[in-house]
Amino acid sequence: MWKWFHKLGSPPHFYRIAGAWAPWFGWGAALLIAAGLYGGLVLAPPDEEMGEGFRILYVHVPAAWMSLFAYTYMAVLAAIGLIWRMKLAHAVASACAVLGASFTFLALVTGAIWGKPMWGAFWVWDARLTSELLLLFLFLGYLALREAFDDVGQADRASAVLAIVGVVNVPIIHYSVEWWRTLHQPPTVITSEGPRIAASMATPLIMMALGYTLLFASLVCVRVRTEVLRRERQKAWVKALVLGEDNDPGQQATRNPAGPSASNPTPSPSGAPGAG
Repeated sequence: MWKWFHKLGSPPHFYRIAGAWAPWFGWGAALLIAAGLYGGLVLAPPDEEMGEGFRILYVHVPAAWMSLFAYTYMAVLAAIGLIWRMKLAHAVASACAVLGASFTFLALVTGAIWGKPMWGAFWVWDARLTSELLLLFLFLGYLALREAFDDVGQADRASAVLAIVGVVNVPIIHYSVEWWRTLHQPPTVITSEGPRIAASMATPLIMMALGYTLLFASLVCVRVRTEVLRRERQKAWVKALVLGEDNDPGQQATRNPAGPSASNPTPSPSGAPGAG
């Protein structure tokens, strides 16, 4: 287990497997989202109270779920990065931040569109809405804090502390509709008694949630590969990759978990292993 964990933390190895996983996650997301949209927008019956307007929930609710998932995932990675000094965990956490902020923004916008006909206003200072808005500020604050440091290590540590402290807002968002009875309706899908909506409505919603999750995973893989290249740009394996001398850096990592550069501690003057 520790050997696998250590190997997964190798940037060349993770760069390779993220490249292999990204398209599979992407295709799975496309299929699930397409099926979920068809089931939610075409097959599901109109809601008795909200009519056809409830269908925006097939975009809004999964986006809200993903905003909570992305922040929790980012906070866990930040903790791993701080405790075990795993730089790759910080790289994945930073990749999650932009995506989490995007899902949060989508949830707020679609919630406002839904709120106007249902509540008579695009925005109210409802406990759920206010805590979700705070989540968006936490994502943006995390990103701004990272940009405030020129040193990557300092940026990792400072933003990780903010991510860990801010995770207290996640349970507040989840339980806000139970702690404070305001305009926002209580949970209807994830409850102790089971879903409170018909299966014909719940099934497409769950498919959309799974599709959003796979989309998030695919985009994280793509963003992490870019972040790994940026962080490791001075390493021999990245220079070899750019020069086209090693198209599969993960194979070197498999042979030597410490990284290809460890197997070639004296690179040529050009920096590319074997060059010249």
